[in-house]
Amino acid sequence: MRILGAVLVTIAMLFAATFGVMAISNVLFGGSEAVAPLITVLVLLLVYAYRRFVGHRPWSGLRITLSWWALPQAVLGMVVGMAALLGANAVSVWVGAATWLPPADVPPLMIPLAIVVIALKASFPEELLFRGHLYDTLSDRLSPRAVLAVTTLSFGSIHILSQSPASGIAEKLLYVVMAIALGLLCGAARARTGALWMSVGVHNAVYLSQLFPTQDIDYGVQLTLQAAALALSAVAVLAFPAARTALLHRQRA
Repeated sequence: MRILGAVLVTIAMLFAATFGVMAISNVLFGGSEAVAPLITVLVLLLVYAYRRFVGHRPWSGLRITLSWWALPQAVLGMVVGMAALLGANAVSVWVGAATWLPPADVPPLMIPLAIVVIALKASFPEELLFRGHLYDTLSDRLSPRAVLAVTTLSFGSIHILSQSPASGIAEKLLYVVMAIALGLLCGAARARTGALWMSVGVHNAVYLSQLFPTQDIDYGVQLTLQAAALALSAVAVLAFPAARTALLHRQRA
């Protein structure tokens, strides 16, 4: 019950912050999207209050400590995520499940700003909740593999409510499977780096991949390929430290 409670509290904080920003936007700014990044502020406040007065857990457990490695890890996450998604889209085009559209007309100098806005609007607050707060909360109660499984499945399950091009029960379920695979890659990044930044970069890649849009012909096939690419990338991230350690042992032998 404690594990289920931790999951439900995490989801409740996400919904509270999301609907809170929507209410602020509608009442004070006429529904403007400009205030969407405020969701990060609300999530930070909710997480701080819960961990301080209810959960009694240290802030350091969120693993958002600033360091020289923060930016490289975030960039690495974006590279890994973009490679998986664009690779899957390329295969989708190759098998006839999608077609390429002209690249988004975004001035190059605006891309860094777009990355920051996307991170504040969606990637950072969601990663803070699932790969930060929930991951840390469950780490005292479950094995690392179980923590990865629970955070991944809980993150993916909420995407049944997401707006997407998916239509029909089958495509909506495949969209959830794709979100689960994304959560697995984000969790793998959190597990292997010990920090939140690479997972934020991976999450950002979902939105940045839209700079190279596709027109779906069979969206279900495209979702399946994206889920497979993200899952394989997660396996690679999880395997990397072991492979590196084995290589070092062979070099010393």
